[in-house]
Amino acid sequence: MMAARAAGDLGAVVRLVRRDRGLTQGQLGALLCCSASTISRLETGDQPLTNVAILQLLAQHLGIPPAVLGLSSDANGRHAAFAVASPRAASPITVACDDHDEDGGDPMRRRELLTNLALTGAATAVPDLLSRLDDALAVLPTPSAPAVPDQIASRLAWARASFDTGDLSRLVAGLPDLLASAQEAAETHATATAYARAAACYDLATDTLLKMGRHEASRITADRAVMLANLSGAPISMATSARSLSMVLRHEGRRTIADQLILQAVHRVEVAGLDVPAHAAAYAQMLCTCAYTAAQVGDRDRAREMIGQAAQVAARLPSRAVSGQPFTVSPAHVSLYEIGVHWALGDAGAALHAGRGVHPSQLPTPERRGRLHTDLARAWWQWGKPEQTASALLSACHESLGEVRTRPAIRAMAVALIDQHPRVPGVQTLAATIGYSR
Repeated sequence: MMAARAAGDLGAVVRLVRRDRGLTQGQLGALLCCSASTISRLETGDQPLTNVAILQLLAQHLGIPPAVLGLSSDANGRHAAFAVASPRAASPITVACDDHDEDGGDPMRRRELLTNLALTGAATAVPDLLSRLDDALAVLPTPSAPAVPDQIASRLAWARASFDTGDLSRLVAGLPDLLASAQEAAETHATATAYARAAACYDLATDTLLKMGRHEASRITADRAVMLANLSGAPISMATSARSLSMVLRHEGRRTIADQLILQAVHRVEVAGLDVPAHAAAYAQMLCTCAYTAAQVGDRDRAREMIGQAAQVAARLPSRAVSGQPFTVSPAHVSLYEIGVHWALGDAGAALHAGRGVHPSQLPTPERRGRLHTDLARAWWQWGKPEQTASALLSACHESLGEVRTRPAIRAMAVALIDQHPRVPGVQTLAATIGYSR
């Protein structure tokens, strides 16, 4: 009876995640080399989910942590099935979710399953994945396939998309092999493009590690990115990697040297010429980063000057992303940075005023929209407004749960809010959403 219940719960998890990723049963069946009717039977529990190969494919294509699917790993990373525990074993927590269930199921049950999946993934998968990534930075693994440049480009695009949607566990799981493949391609082909592409992979790893609070590891990836970018000789690659290293230095408390480094990056891009949109976008991004760094060292005038210059450059850029380039800069993007600049200067009122002109729809990714709300939450918290802080954090959770639950500084603020103002409207919902109990 318990096994049947667990199988049904596991099938329900698969169904909910499949829908969340916008896949039909037929499309998922094609990925798993089976029919839509087979997927239907798996999701309803009529066919037990015990085939290890099928479970591995589900983990791969749906991004479900292997532990949630009842897979254990041996020392070599091979998976085997063990007894599946019902997701109901986790405490049920309500999160924002569409109340409509196309199969007529209980909406509350649907919310519980989605949240428990997220909590189980955070609790069981992420530490393991980060440990594997740490090991890979010490000794890169053998790439899973030959290092073909075009394939690395497409894998990097996929990894960036995972970052943009807040799917950090899936991104971290793929980084060891991506870094190994990109590094091998750079060493094998020794071209400017191969070096720049490998640097971009390490830049993305740096961004990811910083967001997850792994500062020591981020220093390794940032240093490698700078080395590879310098070998490429490409101005944008060198500037991008310098920006990554400056962020690491800033998190280390070395704000003055971070400021010097990003100023050098700004100058490098400016010398390369701003008539190319990709160069201009990189220049605007560097100015944004420089403004934020200047604000953190207390240079109010330069921070305001540089964020103003960034806005001027962004106003002349195409509204759509430049294909293959790391930066998409728009006036809304600059305004997002302006919120952070004023917050870093201690001016919560100015930060909130800057945010009034930004609508989430102007920002292209869940990660950026979540960042908008967390930056506004920091300003509200700085101003001593707990109810507005809770509302902003809940909006961030709605866009990208990882922005609140995974980023150490933001989670710490949320926990402080919950501990200090437990009766404020929205605070208990926030506590439930991020899985925190006092």
